[in-house]
Amino acid sequence: DDFDELVVSNNDVVLRNIAEDLRNHLPIEAMFDSEHQAIQKIHQHPLPMIHVDAFLYDDDFVDSLCEEGKMSRSYCTECGSYKTASLEFISHSFSLMELKFLYQHVLPDLTGKVVVDVGSRLGAVLFAGYLYSSASQLYGVEMNADFCQLQEMMITKYQFIDRIKVVHADICTQASLLQKADVVVMNNVFEYFLDRQEQARAWEFIACNVRKRGSLLVTVPSLKESLSKLQTDIQVNQWVEEVRLNYDVYMEKDVDREALEQIHLYKIL
Repeated sequence: DDFDELVVSNNDVVLRNIAEDLRNHLPIEAMFDSEHQAIQKIHQHPLPMIHVDAFLYDDDFVDSLCEEGKMSRSYCTECGSYKTASLEFISHSFSLMELKFLYQHVLPDLTGKVVVDVGSRLGAVLFAGYLYSSASQLYGVEMNADFCQLQEMMITKYQFIDRIKVVHADICTQASLLQKADVVVMNNVFEYFLDRQEQARAWEFIACNVRKRGSLLVTVPSLKESLSKLQTDIQVNQWVEEVRLNYDVYMEKDVDREALEQIHLYKIL
C-alpha cells in the first residue's frame, strides 16, 4: 500500500510538471488566437466569462495570480463603483482532482483497453491515462494544430510515445478509431468550437460509431444537457445506459463536488 501511494503521488508530481511546462508555452488564458469561434462564444456569453484551464491552474494557483493582479475572480458591474460580481470561469480541461476521479473511481481496470479523447486539447486526459491506468493505447483527436504540437512536445519529453498517439483531425473523419474504442471521453467538446448544426452532425456521427457493446462513454456535461439544445435523431435510451457514480469518494473539505458531478458515465447498449 505504501508503495502504491508513493507511485500515485509520484504520478501527481509528473502531471504537475507537465502542467508547468504547458503554462510556459501558453498565454495565461490558455487559448490560441487560432480558436476564433471559442473566443467569440466566450465574449458573447450573457455574463462576463473567462477561460481558466483547470489542468494548468488549480484554485490555489488562481488565488496567487489574483494576488499578483494577473487574474481576477470578479468584475465591476458599474465601472468605477464598488459593485462587483463573480466572473464565470469555463475550462476545457479536467483538473488534476477530476482526472484522478476519472481514472481511479469512474472507469474500471483498463488493461488492454483503447481510450479515445475527443478534442484532446492539452492532452491532460491522455497523460493521466498513461500514469493512472493500464490502458494499452490512448488516442487524442484534436482539430487545432497548435494544440497537437504542444501535446507531441510533452509526449516526447515525458517518453509517453509507446502508448499515446495524437491524431490531428476532425472527429467526423475517425469512424474506425471510434468503433474500436473501449472508452470515449468528451469534455465540453463541441459547444464552444462548432455552431449548432455542426454540433448536431458531430453528435450523430459519435452515436453512429460508438457502438461497441459494453464500451464506455464519459461526458461533461451530461448527454441530456449537451443534446437538449440540438436537433438530432439520437435515441439516447436505445444507445446508452447511464451508470450511477459515487461522488462522495473524496472526503477532503476542498474537493469541488460540483465539478465532479458534471462528469457522467454511460455504458453502450
